[in-house]
Amino acid sequence: MLAVQCLSQSKDDPLSGLAVHEVADPEVPDGWVRVDVRAAALNHHDLWSLRGVGLAADRLPMTLGCDAAGVTADGRQVVVHAVMGDPAAGGGDETLDPRRTLLSELHPGTLAEAVVVPARNVVPLPEGMSFEEAACFPTAWLTAYRMLTTRSGLDGPGTVLVQGAGGGVATAAIVLAKALGHRVLCTSRDATKRDQALGLGADLAVATGERLPEKVDVVVETVGRATWEHSLRSLRPGGRIVVSGATSGPDPSADLNRVFFLQLSVVGSTMGTRDELVALLDLVRGAGIRPTVDDVRPLADARVSFERLAEGTGFGKLVLTVP
Repeated sequence: MLAVQCLSQSKDDPLSGLAVHEVADPEVPDGWVRVDVRAAALNHHDLWSLRGVGLAADRLPMTLGCDAAGVTADGRQVVVHAVMGDPAAGGGDETLDPRRTLLSELHPGTLAEAVVVPARNVVPLPEGMSFEEAACFPTAWLTAYRMLTTRSGLDGPGTVLVQGAGGGVATAAIVLAKALGHRVLCTSRDATKRDQALGLGADLAVATGERLPEKVDVVVETVGRATWEHSLRSLRPGGRIVVSGATSGPDPSADLNRVFFLQLSVVGSTMGTRDELVALLDLVRGAGIRPTVDDVRPLADARVSFERLAEGTGFGKLVLTVP
């Protein structure tokens, strides 16, 4: 079968280790299911794997990808949940299992004609949702959903700042925050992306680092070093940063004086549970939400999509399809 794999890793030239080639069909262990992939979506996680972050070199070659929707051997149309973990080991939350991993870290990922996962890692494809749309939700959208619900501390409408409009999680966070009833502010260095964010429903879009006209309850932070100071300064006393990524660097100044004086909270968030994926799919279906898709192309053309991902010029998800 055709698959997109990481053969080698390079921090400076990640795409040098990318291959789109034929591999052996996967075996299906007891308790697992084969999903014939109809659509899969890219994430920055795939680029980090090619750079050598989160994927050990001794696991190469590794099929990349966390997101997919497809059809099981018994004909069910499903969405794949990428978190491989035991809820019991995480106190009811598989994302807190100390041995938790994601597809493409220990087990082959979704950028292939087929993927094999534990039976609990598939959920029904919502009626009326295409495979291409569904493939966008299991990573970026699920991450944004958990950030805005389980991890935000909000129990009603609030004001949310989303840093870095245009990224997968940030784009999802804008749409979901509006669906959840929040006022949404966002930032981007790119004027075009700010306009696109307003088109998604953001109430205000400003340049990265620009002072906001009001303080916010929660910051959705995926950028890291480049926006961290602005995130801290944008919070009201008692506010919270929910962080799920650090694409510009993981080690900004902590500014602890501001953190303790204003009693701010910094909360980490990673992916989401199977139950949260089901709740997310129910929310987007009920609200009539459709993911923003930047580009759709065949699996065989995956390198072009990876080039677009590395350039960071798109707005929304990059989707690969399997006939």
